[in-house]
Amino acid sequence: MNKYYYEILGVTESSSDEEITAKYEELKKKYSEERFLEGEAGNEAAKMLNRIDVAYNEIMTARSEKRTAESAGSSYAKAEQLIREGKINEAQAVLDEFNERPAEWHYLQSVVFYRKNWMNESKKQLEIAMQMDSSNEKYRTAYNKLKEKIEYDKRKADTPNAQGGYAQANQGGGADYDQQQQMGGGFCEQCATCCACNLLFNCCLNACCNCR
Repeated sequence: MNKYYYEILGVTESSSDEEITAKYEELKKKYSEERFLEGEAGNEAAKMLNRIDVAYNEIMTARSEKRTAESAGSSYAKAEQLIREGKINEAQAVLDEFNERPAEWHYLQSVVFYRKNWMNESKKQLEIAMQMDSSNEKYRTAYNKLKEKIEYDKRKADTPNAQGGYAQANQGGGADYDQQQQMGGGFCEQCATCCACNLLFNCCLNACCNCR
């Protein structure tokens, strides 16, 4: 925020909204009366009246936007915490409360869908996030890793197994998928892919698979 606007009103950035409004109304009344003076005094008062209107509107708009951003940040943090705790329905409820849905909202929605094992829906939300913020490397990395997982699952489903049948892509929840055990131990490609996806979601999916 340009400090010049605060200086015009004779207040500071630490002043409350009520103090700023009171000062604005005081100055508005003063210059509204003085603008009818003759000569340069009236012209200067009219100019000041316009300046204080601009200053007040800029200050209050910036403060409102800051409060909105802080509130959104708090809600995002709450949704992320719920996701980490595995409370997916509660996290969805938090996201549903948003009126405005910027790129970060769609990113978190993709995480919720991922935890529900709704891979295609998760992918679509990441695509929206990238469209809204094409320079965000986090979204692009998540998208590329998720595509790899979807492609791996498809290959897995189409590959004949040793019994002559076909391996089935996991149909359970995300947490169950992460915790699949492997016969004989070792770290399988499926688990590696899953762990990569966990990392790319900025620790929201930190339930990394544990092969035993």
